[in-house]
Amino acid sequence: MNTQHAHAITAIYPGTFDPITNGHLDLVARAAQLYPQVIIAIASNKTKAPLFSLSERVALAQEVTAHFLNVRVIGFDNLLVDCAREHGAQVILRGLRAVSDFEYEFQLAGMNRRLAPELETVFLTPAEQYEFISSSMIREIARLQGDVSHFVAEKVHEKLIEKFAQRDIETNIIN
Repeated sequence: MNTQHAHAITAIYPGTFDPITNGHLDLVARAAQLYPQVIIAIASNKTKAPLFSLSERVALAQEVTAHFLNVRVIGFDNLLVDCAREHGAQVILRGLRAVSDFEYEFQLAGMNRRLAPELETVFLTPAEQYEFISSSMIREIARLQGDVSHFVAEKVHEKLIEKFAQRDIETNIIN
């Protein structure tokens, strides 16, 4: 690999991050060691009806990744390949937790390659202790007042408790 080119590589790590988990942070930490610039690109993804608004997800991700000097967080609501181009990324980072993720991620990588052949998709796997963590599981456990403190950063845990307490209050007012 041409080392001059390698120093210029910007990687973009897209996702909904609703919420950002320790598994995500594990991948961010490893990507920050591999690439001079890492962009966490948070999709608005209204079709998933996220628990946190885009601005809340961006703010949380910024807060829990502030110690990484080469990582920045953005929100986006256009095609990932267009967002990557706008921000000068050459690599799309995707996390694979299990074999079950592979088929979908493989299809996504193929589509992205077709739309933007200049972008390369790189897959990273999380450390073993994070393989089973997903944002949807975290939301469900937190919604049912389970302890998710081992799976998310402290600030994210606080925001989850706050969010579900607020929802409970709103539900009680309606009922």
